[in-house]
Amino acid sequence: MAILSDKWIRAKTQEMGMIEPFVESQRRDGCISYGLSSYGYDARVADEFKIFTNVDSAIVDPKDFAANSFVDRKTDVCIIPPNSFALARTVEYFRVPRDVLVICLGKSTYARCGIIVNVTPLEPGWEGHVTLEFSNTTPLPARIYANEGACQFLFLQGNEPCETSYADRAGKYMRQRGVTLPRL
Repeated sequence: MAILSDKWIRAKTQEMGMIEPFVESQRRDGCISYGLSSYGYDARVADEFKIFTNVDSAIVDPKDFAANSFVDRKTDVCIIPPNSFALARTVEYFRVPRDVLVICLGKSTYARCGIIVNVTPLEPGWEGHVTLEFSNTTPLPARIYANEGACQFLFLQGNEPCETSYADRAGKYMRQRGVTLPRL
């Protein structure tokens, strides 16, 4: 399994629209960087947020998630309460090739502030906007900046195409758009 370079990411995006919209190089102009890097792609967070709230004292249950556990906000700057989290999505829409697995790591700028970005792997054949979880591990409110870098995606190529892709098994998060809550 090899990690794939900027040249491969650019070529695959031109060939199959793997990342849309695609930014050809790192952008840093007064913002948290995003765009193509040496061995990855730094994606942006969109301006749609679901901020966790316990106003209704709901129980967090992945088999029966209460949508009223979130407050929806469309904003350029999201404030996450202390020791809480928010869901968001990437600006970019991803299409993962059948022989590639994509993993994601949070940006160091956020990590150094106690803000953790969590994303599960993008499986071969999956496509959609990526739902991002921002955890504020600090005792203070934290800011997340829309349309700026949030995380880096790394592309790993398998030794051969998989036998059964995410698309083949009609995965429940296939072609998701917007911020997507847990599904059973």
